[in-house]
This record gives sequence, structure tokens and C-alpha cells, in this order.
Amino acid sequence: MPWLYLIIAITGEIVGTTALKASDGFTRLVPSLLAITGYGVGFYFLAHVLRTIPLGITYAIWSGVGVAAIAMIGWLVHGQGLDLPAILGIALIVAGVLMLTIWSGSVQ
Repeated sequence: MPWLYLIIAITGEIVGTTALKASDGFTRLVPSLLAITGYGVGFYFLAHVLRTIPLGITYAIWSGVGVAAIAMIGWLVHGQGLDLPAILGIALIVAGVLMLTIWSGSVQ
């Protein structure tokens, strides 16, 4: 169950961050409410994940997947450019998350 909660937490953070961009500095009501709700859901489920998965591992996976997903959303939805160093950096983040989840003995 903690892995499902982590997926929900990551999804909440991604929704919250994407909506935060659309909220235009909290001047648009619906995206602002979506941002607050997304972060609320994300932190609620993140707190439950921390009951079973170690803090460092949880945060590395949560933030790493979030960073990669938001960079992709910025590129696809908002037309924000990604040069080769950015793409390589994101690939390294994804590789690190995969190493943690697949091969690390630190993850239960």
C-alpha cells in the first residue's frame, strides 16, 4: 500500500505544481483551488508513506519523479525549452530513482 500512496502523493504534487503555474500567482480561482488541493492530497499521502518507507528514500523518489514530470509538462504544455544538459540531468534523476526502487536495499 505505501507504493500506491507514493504514486498518489507524486500525482498530487504534479497536479498542484501544474495548477500553480496556471493560477497566475493565485489570481485565477479554479487553478488556485486545484493547486491547493493537489498539494494537500500530495502531502497527506506522503505523510502516510513515511510510516513505512524511509524519509530519504521517499523524498528522493517523490521529488525526483516530480521534477522529471514537471519538466516534461513544462516542455509539452507550456513550450518551455529543454536543452541537452537539461535532458541529460533529467535522465540522471530518472536513473537515480530507478536505482533506488529496483536495486537499493534501503527500500523495503
